Amino acid sequence: MGTSSGQSDVRDEQGEAGKPAGHGGPATRARPAPVPAPTGELTPLAAPRLPGALLPWGWAAALCLLYATVAVRRHLLLRTTGYDLGIFEQAVRAYAHLRAPVVPLRGDGFNLLGDHFHPLLAVLAPLYRLWPSPLCLLLAQSALLALAVVPLARWAARVLGPRSAHVVAFGYGASWGIASAAAFDFHEVALAVPLLAFALEALGRRRWGRAVAWAAPLLLVKEDLGLTLAAVGAYIAWRGGRDTPEGGTHPRRLGLLTLAAGVLGSLVEIKVLLPAFNPAGGYAHGGNLGEGAHSSLLATLAFAPLDALRPDVKAMTLVLVFAPSALLALRSPLSLIAVPTLAWRMLSQNGFHWGTAFHYSAILMPVVFAGLIDSLARWRHSRHPLGARHVRASLVTVLAVTVVMLPSFPLAQLAQRATWRTTPHIEAARALLARIPDGVTVAASNRLAPQLTARCEVVVFPTFPVGGRLYEYDRELPRPTAEWIVYDREPPEAWPYPSGAWPYPAPEQDAQLVAAQRKYGYEVVARRDGITLLHRTPPRLGLMRAARL
Repeated sequence: MGTSSGQSDVRDEQGEAGKPAGHGGPATRARPAPVPAPTGELTPLAAPRLPGALLPWGWAAALCLLYATVAVRRHLLLRTTGYDLGIFEQAVRAYAHLRAPVVPLRGDGFNLLGDHFHPLLAVLAPLYRLWPSPLCLLLAQSALLALAVVPLARWAARVLGPRSAHVVAFGYGASWGIASAAAFDFHEVALAVPLLAFALEALGRRRWGRAVAWAAPLLLVKEDLGLTLAAVGAYIAWRGGRDTPEGGTHPRRLGLLTLAAGVLGSLVEIKVLLPAFNPAGGYAHGGNLGEGAHSSLLATLAFAPLDALRPDVKAMTLVLVFAPSALLALRSPLSLIAVPTLAWRMLSQNGFHWGTAFHYSAILMPVVFAGLIDSLARWRHSRHPLGARHVRASLVTVLAVTVVMLPSFPLAQLAQRATWRTTPHIEAARALLARIPDGVTVAASNRLAPQLTARCEVVVFPTFPVGGRLYEYDRELPRPTAEWIVYDREPPEAWPYPSGAWPYPAPEQDAQLVAAQRKYGYEVVARRDGITLLHRTPPRLGLMRAARL
């Protein structure tokens, strides 16, 4: 029976904790039998009362508010971007109006299912139809990231106790991988984070069918996540092999089927579906996993183990991924589910994938904390004399690591004065954006684009990408065709980007702005604080005005 500290002894099948059934005198007390290898889930602590059952949901509500505050303030301060918030808003906006997700920001007539395969985004369409705003996506992402704490905290409370569950919930909620995702626009991976968290809880409780049911939709979130589904299947085939259910599919068979479905699903999406939707054909991000500096595919495979650790930023990221668990997650086989994501990131030729910024580590945080719970649960329910002390010391270390790392990542922005201050530059941008009518076409700087995507058709100024091809910056830029141009010459610094121009160097962007006026007939409507608003009368409308004159 449990104690208030969550360190209660577990009642075993022989009798009360620590005492065998029958006579308990010193002369007759039997020696404890060795603990057998577990064949089912670990014996839980006493069932939580109603307030304890609400603990995970309380944390989810608090974290949702925290993430939403960061995300909304960033948007109001012009720190969100067309790449990626604007892109995803255009896709969800199309779904909300029952259209294919054609995204002008990604290219003329570009179907976003040809960039990454994420049809599950359509589940957000009804919400966006009710509230057509980029804030709708930002709040949805905040809720999804926060929802993942529910299965993790619930599992921790069940096997470690409520105090431990608070530490796990805080550690997950303040982890740098989640913070980085919550503070950088919107991304489809937000849908995957709670799905994987619920699947991991089911794996920890040896509910194999439930784990597969939660993990299967990962195939509809992003093409690489089929490999994560395959990892879930491999875990079930390995750890569930000893289970012999009375009926239904044997765990090993279920695991192998899931593994095959995950690998096959990713292959079909990358080799068939993505090229079919991509106007240029092929996989838009295939170059990231090319041969790189090596002369052949064989050499690439041979040097892969070394390439996964160099340059040094890769090794640092690998350590930081598991640091929120004080590295204890590495003691759990559940940590192997992180391998597919870590593998493609470390072997990618795109340097953005190697570090700790952006959203790429969000999917790893549920794995890390599931591994932490799993490893501590085995100590908590062992008969080792230092088991309970080890669990307490480990949780204190996790808490300390979380607090130490917190100031280095985006949640610390809430403590910065600049987060709560509206600068003259922001006021100038809002004033100029307000002069653009609804429903028109606009070419906007990257930071200004998501301020307009809810009410205008927006592309990036200067034109990017050309022909829908990413990572090609040295091509001749076509003439602008939008009715309006709004250009911010000196966008302020906004994590994770430094201040400065994108996607082209500032001199080239300035030259394009001059060309718009001198060669293509755009006229200056207003200039304020480095922001320029241009307008061009459409040719047909110009002829009508001339006829009236």
